[in-house]
Amino acid sequence: MVGSRKLSNEEVEALLGGLEADKKKPSTATFDPNEVREFKFGSEDLSLLGDYYALRLINEKIARSVRSVFLPMLRVLPRISSFPPEVKSFDEYTESSDTFASITNSRIEELRGNCLVVVQAPFISHLTNSYYGGSKVQSLFENQGEFTATENRIIEIISEGMLSSMSLAWKDLVETRFDVVTREENIQLISFVDGDDTVIVCSFMVQMPQHDPVSFDIVYPLQTLKPISSQLRSRVQNEYAVDDRTWKERLQNAVLSIPLTLSAELGRPKTTLGKLWKSKVGDTFTMPIPENVLIKVAGQSVFRADVGKVGPNAAVSMKNRVKDNRKKDG
Repeated sequence: MVGSRKLSNEEVEALLGGLEADKKKPSTATFDPNEVREFKFGSEDLSLLGDYYALRLINEKIARSVRSVFLPMLRVLPRISSFPPEVKSFDEYTESSDTFASITNSRIEELRGNCLVVVQAPFISHLTNSYYGGSKVQSLFENQGEFTATENRIIEIISEGMLSSMSLAWKDLVETRFDVVTREENIQLISFVDGDDTVIVCSFMVQMPQHDPVSFDIVYPLQTLKPISSQLRSRVQNEYAVDDRTWKERLQNAVLSIPLTLSAELGRPKTTLGKLWKSKVGDTFTMPIPENVLIKVAGQSVFRADVGKVGPNAAVSMKNRVKDNRKKDG
């Protein structure tokens, strides 16, 4: 071997002398069996993703974005909170979850893995009831084992919206898309990962006025998130390092996006109590239309406008703004 040499007789004797001296020294080390920890070969390194800082930020974005998915059905803007991600085996998750739920298995092509979106069955029932005009939560029967056709349609609508919100939340970290693979109703029958595989569970709570809180979960296999572990550990997120100016712009955009209803006051016909008492179907009351009609928002006059038509539709053309719109026109 290049660069090697044989030990001299003196060096060999020195080494042997050191070994003999070690043998003569009594060992003072003690062995405590309670300090031995079991090591499972092949187990996952749970420190791989650190404190999940980026994942927590993504969950906050999902919580804000997904409110618009539930708003058209609930007819109120729910409050959605995200909990810190939890690490557990898939068996532990299924054992702690309700067997009957809406489960959407979606493919994350860019990460070459899947994820689950699990929504509680009572929440599906409430969304369906509210969407079709109900005012109270209708609890599901304990032995109900499948959703109705109407509930399945609601599940399709919210699944598409939730996966779209997830794509938007992830895009600053990874440009990805979530595609539905299967939908299931029994968590025990889902084909996802092995029972002892590690998963990251992201839970969200939905709070609505005069109703008990409900929740939904997003479940990622740890193996799916491993390729982007360094990004998930990073605390430097440009999208979140916002200053006051950016925050004010977002607030302004949010305020300017509030939907408003405009009403045009075309006139106020007058009559007597006697004529009104004798009136019947088919009678008409003349109503002169003023040159300028008032355009109101929430009962307050904001514009004066001309009345006209655009194609087959009636329309108004704004002429000028009412100077003092704080007073309601009597």
